[in-house]
Amino acid sequence: MPKKADTKKSTAKKTQAKKAAIKKAPAKKAPAKKAPAKKAPAKKAPARKAPAKKTASRKRSTPISSYKGRKGEKYMSAAMKKHFNAVLIEWREHLREEMQKTFDHLKNKGESYADPIDRASQEEEFAFELRTRDRERKLINKIAGSLEQIKQDDYGYCYACGIEIGVKRLEARPTATHCIDCKTLDEIKEKQLGG
Repeated sequence: MPKKADTKKSTAKKTQAKKAAIKKAPAKKAPAKKAPAKKAPAKKAPARKAPAKKTASRKRSTPISSYKGRKGEKYMSAAMKKHFNAVLIEWREHLREEMQKTFDHLKNKGESYADPIDRASQEEEFAFELRTRDRERKLINKIAGSLEQIKQDDYGYCYACGIEIGVKRLEARPTATHCIDCKTLDEIKEKQLGG
C-alpha cells in the first residue's frame, strides 16, 4: 500500500509544479484594441475647377410660357407672331450675354501658367468655350433670319413644301425652317448618302 500513497504524492507534486510553472510563466495577453486616433482637421487643398460645360441651350432668365392660342385662332396671327418674336429676341439676348461673359472670362483669366499641364488645361477650357460660342454665333444668325421672316410674314411655314410647321414644333425649336415630315425626309437622305 505504500506504493499507492507514493503515487498520490507524486501526482500531487506534479500538479503543484504545473500550477507553479503557470504562475511564473507570463500570461499571453490578447491584443488590445487600439482606440481610434483623433484626426486633426484636414486642410482642404484648393480644388481645381473643371471647365464648365456650357451648351447653346435656351435658358431664360424670365421664362416665356408656351403659346396658348384661342379656339379658332388663325395660324400665325398677330398675337402668335408677337409671342414668337418675344421668344426669339429673349433667346438672342441670352446668347449675347453668354458671349460677353466668355469674352470677359478669356480677357481676365488669360494668365500664363508656368506648369505645362495647367497651361494645357486652361487652353483646352478656352478652346471648348470658343467652340461653344461659335455654335451660338451661328444660332444668333438663325435667330436673326427667323426675326426677318416674322417681319415678312413667312415665319412658321416650311421652306420645302410651304405647309405650316406647327406651334408645338416652333415652341421646341423657334428657328425651325422645315415641317417635321420634310425634316425627317432630309435626315433619311443624309443617312443614306453618308452611310
